[in-house]
Amino acid sequence: MSKLAIAAGVIVAVGAAAAVWVVHEVPRHAVAAERPAQPVGVPVTAGKVAAANMPVFLNGIGTVQPYNMVTIKSRVDGQIVAVNFKEGQEVKAGAPLFQIDPRPYQATLEQMQAAKVKDQAALVSAQLDLERYSHLIKSGYQTQQSYDQQQATVGQLKAAIKGDQAQIDAAQLNIQYSDIRAPIDGRLGARLVDIGNMVHATDTNGLVTIAQIKPIYVSFTLAQTHLDSIRQRQAEAPLAVEAFTSDGKTRLAEGKLTLIDNTIDQTTGTIHLKATFPNQDERLWPGEFVNLRLILNTRKGVPTVPAQTVQIGEDGSYVYVIKPDHTVERRLVKVADVQDGLAVIDSGLKPGEPVVVEGQYRLVNGARVKTEAAAPGTAG
Repeated sequence: MSKLAIAAGVIVAVGAAAAVWVVHEVPRHAVAAERPAQPVGVPVTAGKVAAANMPVFLNGIGTVQPYNMVTIKSRVDGQIVAVNFKEGQEVKAGAPLFQIDPRPYQATLEQMQAAKVKDQAALVSAQLDLERYSHLIKSGYQTQQSYDQQQATVGQLKAAIKGDQAQIDAAQLNIQYSDIRAPIDGRLGARLVDIGNMVHATDTNGLVTIAQIKPIYVSFTLAQTHLDSIRQRQAEAPLAVEAFTSDGKTRLAEGKLTLIDNTIDQTTGTIHLKATFPNQDERLWPGEFVNLRLILNTRKGVPTVPAQTVQIGEDGSYVYVIKPDHTVERRLVKVADVQDGLAVIDSGLKPGEPVVVEGQYRLVNGARVKTEAAAPGTAG
C-alpha cells in the first residue's frame, strides 16, 4: 500500500471520530445552557415560632425554715431512765420521747394525799364542835370567844385542805412532766442527752430538737420597688411561688406567698416575704438555700422561640425568618424576657412563622438556606 493511501485512511478515521464527538457532546452543553445551576443554600437548623403561656415572675434567693421549731427541755429535775425515739425519726404530737424517774414525785404525791386526808378528818371534827358550840352559846354554857375560836379553826382547816390539794396537783403535774412527749408533729434531730444522765429544769441546753417541716416556710427578700405590684396581685389571690435548686435547674416545689412583712428594711431597701409549701415529699429541708420565683401573672399565648434564635445587632435584637422561596429575612424583634431557654417575643414575630434557630453566623439578609431538622423543643 502506498504512503498516500495510508495518509488518506488516517484522515478519514479522525474525521469520523470528530463527527461522533459532535453528535454526542454538543447536546449536553446545550442542556446545561438551558438549565443553569442553582446556588447551594446555607445549611441551618429551622423551627417555628410557638405560642405559649409564659409566667411573669420575680427572682429571689430564699432560706428554708421549719414551720415550727421546738427545743425539748426538761421541766423537772431527775435522771433519764428511758429514751423512746430514734434520732431523725418523724413523730406525731404526743409521742413519748424521754422518761425521767418519776418515783420521787410519786412519793411526794402520796404524802400530799395523806396530808389532805388528815386535814379533812380534822375538819369534820372541828365542824361538829362548831355546831355544838352554836347550841351551847345560847344557853350560856359556851362563850362567844370559844365559838369564834372554833369557827377560826374550821376556816384554817379548810384552807389547809386547799393547800394540800394544790400540792397534790403540783406533784401530779411533776409526774406528767417526767414523761416528756413531742409537743408538735415533726422530725427529730440529734439526741443531745443520753440515758442515765441527770437533767434539771434550769438547764440551758435542750434534750433534742423537733422541726415541723410539713408544711414548711421559705423566707426571702425582694427590692422595695416591687412592693406595690406584689401587694396588688396578692390582694386579688395568693401569689404562687416556685422553689428551685441553687443552680436554678431543678424545680423542687410550689407554694403560696403567705407573708408580706409590715416594714421595709431601710438598710438594704428590701421587703421581707415568706412563702408556705406543703412539702409532703420533703424536698425542702430546713437551712437550705433555694432560688425562688414569685409569679405575678401569666402571659397568654405569647410568641416564643429558643433563646439562641435571637441575635443581637447594632440596631437591636433580630431573627432570621425563612420565606417560602427558602431565603431569609432579617427581622427586628422586641424580647420581653428570656425564661428557661425560651425568648418571649413582645413584637416582631407571629406564632407559626418558620425561623432559623441555629446557623445564623453565615447568613445575611436575603440569603438562601437549606433547612435541617427542627431544633428540639421548637414547635413545628
